[in-house]
Amino acid sequence: MKAIDLRSKDALALQTELESLLRAHFSLRMQQGTQQLTNTSQLRKVKRDIARVRTVMREKAGAR
Repeated sequence: MKAIDLRSKDALALQTELESLLRAHFSLRMQQGTQQLTNTSQLRKVKRDIARVRTVMREKAGAR
């Protein structure tokens, strides 16, 4: 996911994207806790995507 793609979305789409990423992050953390997670790099990718979405949301809120 790129920030350019996120900037073209509206606030509602960004909110739904953030919610789905947070659910995915929770699921990955649970898998890691039960030692079922094989690809640990997914955690880092999801955390960075969450940060990107939150950054774009903050940019849009400040532009008003």
